[in-house]
Amino acid sequence: MAMGLKAAAAGVGGGADKPLRFPSVAAVARSRMQLWMLRATTTVLLWTCLVQLTAVGETWGPRVLRGWPSCRMMAPEAAAAAARLAMPEPVAEKPALPPQRVYRNNGYLMVSCNGGLNQMRAAICDMVAIARYLNVTLIVPELDKTSFWNDPRCTCCFHITLLFPVPFYHVVMQITFCFAFSEFQDIFDVEHFITSLRGEVRILRELPPRMKQRVEMGMFHSMPPISWSHISYYHNQILPLIQKHKVLHLNRTDARLANNGLPLDIQKLRCQVNYASLKFTSQIEELGRRVIRILRKNGPFLVLHLRYEMDMLAFSGCTEGCTREESDELTRMRYAYPWWKEKVINSYVKRKDGLCPLTPEEIALVLRALGIDRSMQIYIAAGEIYGGKRRMSSLTSEYPNVVRKETLLEPSDLKFFQNHSSQMAALDYLVSLESDIFVPTYDGNMAKVVEGHRRIMGFKNTILLDRKLIVDLVDRYNSGSLPWDEFSKQIKSVHANRMGSASRRTVIPDKPKEEDYFYANPQECLRDPNLLRAW
Repeated sequence: MAMGLKAAAAGVGGGADKPLRFPSVAAVARSRMQLWMLRATTTVLLWTCLVQLTAVGETWGPRVLRGWPSCRMMAPEAAAAAARLAMPEPVAEKPALPPQRVYRNNGYLMVSCNGGLNQMRAAICDMVAIARYLNVTLIVPELDKTSFWNDPRCTCCFHITLLFPVPFYHVVMQITFCFAFSEFQDIFDVEHFITSLRGEVRILRELPPRMKQRVEMGMFHSMPPISWSHISYYHNQILPLIQKHKVLHLNRTDARLANNGLPLDIQKLRCQVNYASLKFTSQIEELGRRVIRILRKNGPFLVLHLRYEMDMLAFSGCTEGCTREESDELTRMRYAYPWWKEKVINSYVKRKDGLCPLTPEEIALVLRALGIDRSMQIYIAAGEIYGGKRRMSSLTSEYPNVVRKETLLEPSDLKFFQNHSSQMAALDYLVSLESDIFVPTYDGNMAKVVEGHRRIMGFKNTILLDRKLIVDLVDRYNSGSLPWDEFSKQIKSVHANRMGSASRRTVIPDKPKEEDYFYANPQECLRDPNLLRAW
């Protein structure tokens, strides 16, 4: 036995002269402590992640997390929730769906819309009409994630950093959770969109598996269509590409269909999509109705679409009333975005040409000159005004009842929409439609689309400002060369016929960008009382 132990010791130690060493009691205890601390750390970490995921699932998390029981839910609340789930819900009668249109499918059309909410809204309407005309299957459009005016792909991110000091080592771990928002279904009711148009065009949430494989293998064609094109362009040049590649992806889809000269059924379909099929989600609709109810309790209200946010000023190069530091900041921002192609801008000349958004000081004078009552509620449909309270002081001193969604609602009401520009714009859109007066200070996409929608709703009062004339009158009034009475008289006279009443859309051959925008004045749809009642 002694010889065997000696041989074993020699084998383990690497030589006969090295004695066999066994781990000490302290080493064994230290090893066990390390193992125990590692298990404890892992348990705490996993539990923390579970709690965070559960909390996020109730508010910001993806749909798979929705409906998890909250670890913070009190017993009575849990019991009430269980009781509600146990009760059978009343079966609502489904509305009659239009008969599905049957046609020979020429292929699949994928579209990526660019720009802000209303720019994408108009593009969706155009793409539906194009898909219908080409007899193709439309995939639910993808919303913008690349330009400045978008909702970022990852909008809800938070970090957990864990530091566990233990006797022998430290554990440091950071976990980042991000959730994607503002897909089509986060803004619009996708089921209603698909079913309401089933009589016109087949729409799928995603490509069939076989077609998806082709896309993954790169067997598809992607391109931006030509702006302001007649529908014949899509028949002659786009349809052959779809038939060849089976799947066509159109990107940068804003303003790709002409304003005028299109078949009547195409124009009416564009209206049907815009005013009947593109409904906001129930969450956005309900919050919009709540804001409108709050405003209605206090009487009539005017919605002022005050496009005086930092991004708009940087993009347009308009710096009227800004300090030198603010002007430099706006210039730096414009140069930071390579796709904002116009860099060197003369703000003075641009403003004189009526190409700048009106400032808060200018719009305060205009509203007063138009005779808007001082007690009127003024709802600001916009993001954060550049310059803050300093720039808003002229407007708020003249009209003390200036409100915003952030002042009418509790922070908890907006927590789902905060940091999501498209969803916040959707709220402003709903309030703008229902206002007694709508006044846009710049002719951007929201101003145009809301103008057209209010025409559909019965030519509701929309004051379309003549910015070039206003700037000239304001400068003369501020210099003392034009008395107030004359200033007010001219403002009223010029805008007497600019209140959103019926008018013919301007047609300028070979200059479609200078024409009146179809969605601002969809005159073909206004002639059919049956369509108006349906919308």
